[in-house]
Amino acid sequence: MKYICVFCGSATGNRPQYITEAEKLGVEMVKNNIHLIYGGGSIGLMGILADKILALGGEVTGVIPRFLTAKEVDHKGITKLIEVNSMHERKQIMAELADGFIAMPGGLGTLEELAEILTWAQLGLVQKPISLFNVNGYYNPLISLFDTMEESGFLKKENKNLLLIDDDPKRLIEKLRDYKPVHVEKWLHKEQT
Repeated sequence: MKYICVFCGSATGNRPQYITEAEKLGVEMVKNNIHLIYGGGSIGLMGILADKILALGGEVTGVIPRFLTAKEVDHKGITKLIEVNSMHERKQIMAELADGFIAMPGGLGTLEELAEILTWAQLGLVQKPISLFNVNGYYNPLISLFDTMEESGFLKKENKNLLLIDDDPKRLIEKLRDYKPVHVEKWLHKEQT
């Protein structure tokens, strides 16, 4: 596990734990010689995480659409910045570069990135570990929604189990490292009539 893509907020949130835990994740990534792949921003939790990793001598690659660099939110001090034409291209390149994924607290963009990479895993397009860094129980409602999806017959258990969850960055990185790709049963089938 040399490259981890982290999806996280372009805001810092309203609880100090979000910043503290982003910094802790940065420390663990550097301790484990893990290169950060992220959205390339200088603001919010994205900026906090990138800055911490850089301050400790780690490496950071950002992938950012040109329309966001035009708004001057790109991080000027990272190891490498890749400019792309669209949000879709951004996600595709981040997925190609990464050995695994972590979703930290964030807003709609973070949720959309997580949902897309989970969908790719469900379809068998990605066989890399995907995880939630559940800081301060932030993702408990989403975890509950996944349980409801399974109970209601819309999400197979093996697909729900594609998602690794922890509230400790050290344990989360260990889970990502220990991940073994699993064969996911065919997710689409004809209904029996």
